[in-house]
Amino acid sequence: MVDISIRLRDELIAAAAGSADEVCGLLLGRGEHVERALPCRNVAATPATRFELDPAALLAAHRAARAGAPAVLGHYHSHPSGDASPSPRDAADAIPDGSLWLIVAGEAVTAWRAVEDGALHGRFVPVAMRDDGCGAGHEPPQGGDAPRAE
Repeated sequence: MVDISIRLRDELIAAAAGSADEVCGLLLGRGEHVERALPCRNVAATPATRFELDPAALLAAHRAARAGAPAVLGHYHSHPSGDASPSPRDAADAIPDGSLWLIVAGEAVTAWRAVEDGALHGRFVPVAMRDDGCGAGHEPPQGGDAPRAE
């Protein structure tokens, strides 16, 4: 289970809604707690259908973490015309390092870990999300789809 506020999930939904291209960024935090999302430039050759994090942003975030800033727990990206599940392309690009993947599509945000022999596409397992913000937390259904703030 990963702790991520509904407020932060809503911010990711809003960012994705504002772009026809896949948006992407880093998830920063400590342990299983996502403290913030750092938007990054999508440097993919075809950003409407793929994402590639700006390597300079990724390197800078890892350097900052070594200096005491929150760690890179994983990343997020959107599927503008798909669903909030990892695609076969995501699976082909994923390194099975246990990193967290948040995928945004429409009003949905789901959480996954990239692992060896995952249940989805042989690469991903679903991760439940719980609200770490004020108020009651929610246990989401399988795949990490979580309720949104009203």
